[in-house]
Amino acid sequence: MTPSTRRRWTSADIPGQRGRTAVITGANTGIGFETAKLLAEHGATVILACRNAGKAAEAAARITASVPDSTVHTLQLDLASLPSVRSAAEQLRAGHPRVDLLINNAGGVRPRYAVTEDGFESTFATNHLGPFAFTGLVLDRLLAVPGSRVVTVSSIGHRRGAVDFDDLNFTRGYRYTHAYFQAKLANLMFTYELQRRLAAAGAPTVAVAAHPGNARTEFGREMPLPVRVLMRPQFRMLTWWLMQSPQVAALAAVRAAVDPDVRGGDYYGPPGRAQFTGHPARVQSSAASYDIAAQRRLWQESERLTGVTYPVGAARVVPS
Repeated sequence: MTPSTRRRWTSADIPGQRGRTAVITGANTGIGFETAKLLAEHGATVILACRNAGKAAEAAARITASVPDSTVHTLQLDLASLPSVRSAAEQLRAGHPRVDLLINNAGGVRPRYAVTEDGFESTFATNHLGPFAFTGLVLDRLLAVPGSRVVTVSSIGHRRGAVDFDDLNFTRGYRYTHAYFQAKLANLMFTYELQRRLAAAGAPTVAVAAHPGNARTEFGREMPLPVRVLMRPQFRMLTWWLMQSPQVAALAAVRAAVDPDVRGGDYYGPPGRAQFTGHPARVQSSAASYDIAAQRRLWQESERLTGVTYPVGAARVVPS
């Protein structure tokens, strides 16, 4: 039985990663940290791309203490700032001529409306525009590498998302849930459009998406009090079916990154009740995420807003 058909895909299924370089955004804590640690344990050189340089250094030290023979680098990257994105991309390109894995893990949500230095609504910028720009700026470092992958982490919340092309920045009223769900839907639309472009170009790189389910991490530290209360350790007996550890939650992105049976455009996540918990399997995203016209429009808007164009062109879609 192959790993992709086994009922429970675990860390024991991760192939050796020695000689490979993996960039993980938001890797100083939670799911990103666990993703980086798992890849380091299996031999990959990992680059922790994080907003806070001090926390990134602490995370790197924790990984090297746990995995003494690992190679861990840090990269300062604030996805809410296009100047920071461009600077980080330049540093990565200068120091690493090849990248095997780019895992767009970092994300966040602002409970109150905020605008970035570039004039974008913060949640949309952090979760979509920043990763879109960073991926485009470093993609050539993956395009020459057989088996390279771009993995973008979405959320089960994308199912409640809708992309408002007339008001991507929520200038007509902000609700943090709507902003977050829109951004997570955008992650999937980006993945599917990127995969179509990569395939049309005959590139060895594939684009894949993943979602962690519900995990007990610091992600909810800015959320309303009832959400924070449910995440406390004393409530685990009540919420075991609703939330899982970051170690298990990280497996979805890791599987998307390393499973030999993964295909471009796949989407991995927990297959349990409402996809909240469980070891990763291939799952389906919402019908809205597969809207090709919307994917292309989002891509065009993202290029316009960020000023970043990709080294792979648009694919021709044959009418069915």
